[in-house]
Amino acid sequence: MTDLTGAVWRKSTRSGDNGGDCVEVATNLSQVAVRDSKDPAGPRLQFSRTGWSAFLTALTNGAQHR
Repeated sequence: MTDLTGAVWRKSTRSGDNGGDCVEVATNLSQVAVRDSKDPAGPRLQFSRTGWSAFLTALTNGAQHR
Protein backbone atom coordinates (compact mmCIF):
# COMPACT_ATOMS: atom_id res chain seq x y z
CA MET A 1 0.00 0.00 0.00
CA THR A 2 1.11 3.50 -0.77
CA ASP A 3 1.55 6.04 2.01
CA LEU A 4 -1.23 8.57 1.43
CA THR A 5 0.62 11.47 3.05
CA GLY A 6 0.51 14.28 0.51
CA ALA A 7 -2.55 12.93 -1.29
CA VAL A 8 -4.52 15.65 -3.05
CA TRP A 9 -8.17 14.63 -2.86
CA ARG A 10 -10.77 15.82 -5.32
CA LYS A 11 -14.45 15.11 -5.61
CA SER A 12 -15.33 12.71 -8.39
CA THR A 13 -16.85 14.41 -11.41
CA ARG A 14 -19.57 11.73 -11.25
CA SER A 15 -20.62 12.71 -7.72
CA GLY A 16 -23.58 15.02 -7.86
CA ASP A 17 -24.76 17.65 -5.42
CA ASN A 18 -26.54 15.08 -3.28
CA GLY A 19 -25.97 16.22 0.28
CA GLY A 20 -22.47 14.90 0.81
CA ASP A 21 -22.68 11.36 -0.60
CA CYS A 22 -19.51 11.81 -2.61
CA VAL A 23 -16.52 9.81 -3.67
CA GLU A 24 -13.13 11.50 -3.62
CA VAL A 25 -10.06 10.37 -5.52
CA ALA A 26 -6.37 11.15 -5.20
CA THR A 27 -4.39 10.62 -8.39
CA ASN A 28 -1.20 12.49 -7.55
CA LEU A 29 0.55 9.47 -6.01
CA SER A 30 2.04 6.25 -7.40
CA GLN A 31 -1.36 4.59 -6.82
CA VAL A 32 -4.89 5.95 -7.12
CA ALA A 33 -6.77 6.21 -3.82
CA VAL A 34 -10.53 6.45 -3.29
CA ARG A 35 -12.41 7.48 -0.15
CA ASP A 36 -15.86 8.48 1.10
CA SER A 37 -16.01 12.25 1.54
CA LYS A 38 -18.23 11.86 4.64
CA ASP A 39 -15.48 9.85 6.38
CA PRO A 40 -12.13 11.26 5.20
CA ALA A 41 -10.21 9.50 7.99
CA GLY A 42 -11.98 6.20 7.29
CA PRO A 43 -11.04 3.34 5.01
CA ARG A 44 -9.61 3.97 1.57
CA LEU A 45 -9.30 1.82 -1.49
CA GLN A 46 -6.05 1.87 -3.42
CA PHE A 47 -5.63 0.84 -7.04
CA SER A 48 -2.57 0.48 -9.21
CA ARG A 49 -2.76 2.88 -12.15
CA THR A 50 -3.38 -0.11 -14.44
CA GLY A 51 -6.08 -1.44 -12.12
CA TRP A 52 -7.76 1.98 -11.91
CA SER A 53 -7.78 2.29 -15.68
CA ALA A 54 -9.32 -1.20 -16.00
CA PHE A 55 -11.91 -0.33 -13.35
CA LEU A 56 -12.95 2.86 -15.17
CA THR A 57 -13.09 1.01 -18.50
CA ALA A 58 -15.31 -1.67 -16.96
CA LEU A 59 -17.63 0.98 -15.53
CA THR A 60 -17.84 2.75 -18.86
CA ASN A 61 -18.49 -0.45 -20.78
CA GLY A 62 -21.11 -1.55 -18.27
CA ALA A 63 -22.89 1.78 -18.57
CA GLN A 64 -23.02 1.37 -22.36
CA HIS A 65 -24.67 -2.04 -22.10
CA ARG A 66 -27.68 -0.99 -20.03
